[in-house]
Amino acid sequence: MTENAPSFGLLLFPNVTQLDLTGPYEVLARVPGAQVHLLWKTLDPVRSDTGLTILPTATLADAPPLDLLLVPGGGGINALLTDEEVLTFLAERASGTRYLSGICTGSLVLGAAGLLEGKRAGTHWASRDFLAAFGATPVAERVVVDGTLFTGGGVTAGIDVALRIVAELFGEPAAKLIQLSIEYDPKPPFDAGSPEAAGEGVTADLLARMRPMLDARAAAVTAGAEALRRRRSGGVD
Repeated sequence: MTENAPSFGLLLFPNVTQLDLTGPYEVLARVPGAQVHLLWKTLDPVRSDTGLTILPTATLADAPPLDLLLVPGGGGINALLTDEEVLTFLAERASGTRYLSGICTGSLVLGAAGLLEGKRAGTHWASRDFLAAFGATPVAERVVVDGTLFTGGGVTAGIDVALRIVAELFGEPAAKLIQLSIEYDPKPPFDAGSPEAAGEGVTADLLARMRPMLDARAAAVTAGAEALRRRRSGGVD
């Protein structure tokens, strides 16, 4: 790994939220000489949670050395919270990776791998409280930096996180060039991108619609936290 040819690994998994993945990908792929790897168990096509099909470029077993390992979020993270193959890969690779990142609910997967203990971290606002189950301090910010750990809020925050990582690696001017090249100058038509801005009515409506998903996630987080505890204790109660 060198600064002239950085190697970035992005986890790709079934039912990923594609913008959690493709937002950072768009930024990182524009770093001169960068190698961006989409990593999964096989090289078979992977379907996102909205139906977009994406091809992995390397398997977990064949993943090269990485300067950055990034985990996006989405409905598919529930299964990953107790997926020994994925969690072992993340835990083993984290020590040799320069930077670690979780986008949206991808941060919970890092937590299940034992990588958030004592760390400040962010995630999607509706899942933020779940971070505490993995020993993290939940932070209500769009981008949260704790040492070499970069985590972000929901979906679109992945672009911001990736730009911050580029700035960390190559300096602010390099990040600004990429931001300008993709004309990342968001001016949303509505001020409704957070519960505080959207107001109680809209937030309550969305939470009601999300309730089945959040209940399933709560169960998955509980299972993931218990599995982590067992791994740390060597499987002995």
